[in-house]
Amino acid sequence: MTDGTAMGRRSLLVAAAVTAGALLTPGSAAAATPGDQAGQDPVHALARAAHPLRSTEPGSDTADLRPLGAMIGSAAVVGLGEATHGSHEFFALKERVFRYLVEEKGFTTFALEIGWPAGLRIDEYVQGGRGDARQVVRAELGGSPFERTEFVHLIEWMRDHNRRDPGHRVHFMGNDIGFPKVGDDFFARVTDCVARRFPRLLPRFTDLYAGLRPLDDGYAYLARPVAQRQRPAADAQQALDLLQAQPGAGDEEFEWTLQHARSIAQTAAALATDFADPKSVTAMELDRDRLMAANTVWWQRRTGHRMLLSAHDGHVGYVTDEPGTYPKVQGAFLREALGTSYLAIGTTFGQGSFLSQDQSLVGPWKKFTVGAAAPGSNEHTLDRVSRPDFYLDTRTAPPAARAWLEVPRPTRHIGTDYPCPLDDVALGPSYDLLVHLHHVREAAPLR
Repeated sequence: MTDGTAMGRRSLLVAAAVTAGALLTPGSAAAATPGDQAGQDPVHALARAAHPLRSTEPGSDTADLRPLGAMIGSAAVVGLGEATHGSHEFFALKERVFRYLVEEKGFTTFALEIGWPAGLRIDEYVQGGRGDARQVVRAELGGSPFERTEFVHLIEWMRDHNRRDPGHRVHFMGNDIGFPKVGDDFFARVTDCVARRFPRLLPRFTDLYAGLRPLDDGYAYLARPVAQRQRPAADAQQALDLLQAQPGAGDEEFEWTLQHARSIAQTAAALATDFADPKSVTAMELDRDRLMAANTVWWQRRTGHRMLLSAHDGHVGYVTDEPGTYPKVQGAFLREALGTSYLAIGTTFGQGSFLSQDQSLVGPWKKFTVGAAAPGSNEHTLDRVSRPDFYLDTRTAPPAARAWLEVPRPTRHIGTDYPCPLDDVALGPSYDLLVHLHHVREAAPLR
């Protein structure tokens, strides 16, 4: 769990049920794969497909992003991954790409794998609400790898963009399950609407939500026995079903209220997981990726916005890198729902620093550093392709490059616990586009 608003890539919840096995630490020896031994060196073919990325910093000239814009084409939702949580270059790149897509391609929503309630509150600030960006980031992203200066910069830019260009407003969205913050009665977004439109149902909604309110301390809630968490989850689903049975489909207020009730039911269901049962944990993780995709699709279809979706590489791609824990991932669900209107961009890096937690998955996010990638890994080959950072289209790369991209190899997918195993990833089937950075550094703490 990355924070009080969302579940992390390898969450505290999963750690409660899964015991770590033997680790292959990034930088350690990795065996060469059969695909590397049997084929020609793919570096030249990859270089033919590569486009230089002149900078990851927002505000720089965007001429180098024009080929990227052409690759994205008419996609309505673009998933842009990160190989680590908490590296400056990945966070900065996302702002740079989002700004380009807003200004040149008409995009209007930045979606992040944080809780639905937190996303709403950040968006209220972006639309001109009270406070300042640092306060908002501390309040809504506190305790997560996103509580960093880079996200303050992004949110400040979004708010300023709306001030400068009110006819082309941008929005911030959280697509994950999440806990309301202390002092925020997220449940009132549902019950206030019920009180206005279906007053006879208000006592029933009040009773159904009684076992969950307040839900601002997920850790304390998880300390309850499983049976004490399952009843409120059933009640939250009953409240959602009751609301869905009322007249009002298509009405703007009703549909948004229904989505808020859906978020409450999603979170309560995840928290009802029996974390001592690996099958229950796997089912929860499958449902989480499914609902993140469903929330994104709901937003896109409801608003008509073109969206940049920011998440870990393991969530934006099409192929799971941990089939035992994540049977099917968000990117696969999005492709099923949206077809080619969804496009996935993966990321890799050669060496550098990032933020993660140790394997206890408690306490602060800390800096870790890795050296050059080991022979046999995807990153080792990619680091030889081009001296500048670069990106390429895995769909249209030369045949020798596509053949190399089809083979699973050890790859750094670093989430909320470190050290962690290297995942075997086939980059071609996983992503439509790939960005490779030679060096990253840890994201900047708030001052």
